Amino acid sequence: MVKIVAVDRDRHGRKRWRRPNGYGFAANLNVAPLGGSEFSQAIATFPIGFVERSPGSYMPVAVLALSKGGNLFVGPGGQWLGGYIPTVLRSYPFSLVRTDGVDEGVLGIDEDSGLVVDNGEGESVEEFFAADGTLAPTTKAIAELIHFSERDQLTTARAVSALADAGVIKPWPLTMRVGDQQISVSGLHSVDEAALNALDDATFLKLRKASSLVIAYGQLLSMVQVHGLARLILMQKQMEAVV
Repeated sequence: MVKIVAVDRDRHGRKRWRRPNGYGFAANLNVAPLGGSEFSQAIATFPIGFVERSPGSYMPVAVLALSKGGNLFVGPGGQWLGGYIPTVLRSYPFSLVRTDGVDEGVLGIDEDSGLVVDNGEGESVEEFFAADGTLAPTTKAIAELIHFSERDQLTTARAVSALADAGVIKPWPLTMRVGDQQISVSGLHSVDEAALNALDDATFLKLRKASSLVIAYGQLLSMVQVHGLARLILMQKQMEAVV
């Protein structure tokens, strides 16, 4: 279960939150949303694809698995096995929540995460609020990260929309062999490099002005990382055999 509620002084003023011990909470994710500012680091760790949120509307994601329910970047002990960690995972158990009558999202926390505690001590336990009623420093830093991520994803959505309008996003029929098994992944999309290179100058310039080209080329460069997923499958099997 997920229960996201707004962080509120009346509700959380006397409570604490605990940092997650590893990334076991993400063990069942097969994709994670990415903002454009994350691409420069993410392309060295994941294949990046697009998922269709609604007809003609796409969102860039880090591909974490070749099948549902098995994040290859999370080891048996909850350890992270990759390099870059997406913002959405680094900020857990916090996220933005919408409240009635307010356009901008506010800081929320998953109260079913098991990380909200009535009391506690140690380095892994943090205050929600400082004595003056403002967010405590660590909580404030996460709130700023999440708000930045929201702005980043809105900007990225406009850039990706321009790519879709230019007709350069296509289905990505990802198929690869792992050992003696052939694995096919459905639901992903990628940039059509040939279609991108064939665009007329006016459309190409429009994409440059929309900051769409860094998204397009970043996605194309990341596709080589699918081979890393195959290596992670074998690594996971070896680690599970030891546990």
